[in-house]
Amino acid sequence: MNETDFWTAATIFGMAGVTVLTRCFFFLSNKPWTLPELAKRGLDYAPIAALAAVIVPEIVMTQGQLISTWQDARLFGTAAGVAWFFWRRGVLGTIVSGMAVYLSLHLGLGW
Repeated sequence: MNETDFWTAATIFGMAGVTVLTRCFFFLSNKPWTLPELAKRGLDYAPIAALAAVIVPEIVMTQGQLISTWQDARLFGTAAGVAWFFWRRGVLGTIVSGMAVYLSLHLGLGW
């Protein structure tokens, strides 16, 4: 075993140890552990914030640059999906309507 293999194995075992220790930390206490109310309220918004952080850049950017034209199928697909959601409040309809508009503009007009 050469020195690189030793450090690779040591790093893997060290990271595994830290992961096990931090995940088991809450089970080591004898009394029940609860989140503060502020943290509970913050976790209510975490899925929305994560979704926005992933989706919004995909809609408004191309290859790291903001889109410079309104003739982008993603904008119209997003508008159709948002309109459907506020009209019917259905997730499946939002996806279908947004993708129908997006695909028709992207494949039909080449946007």
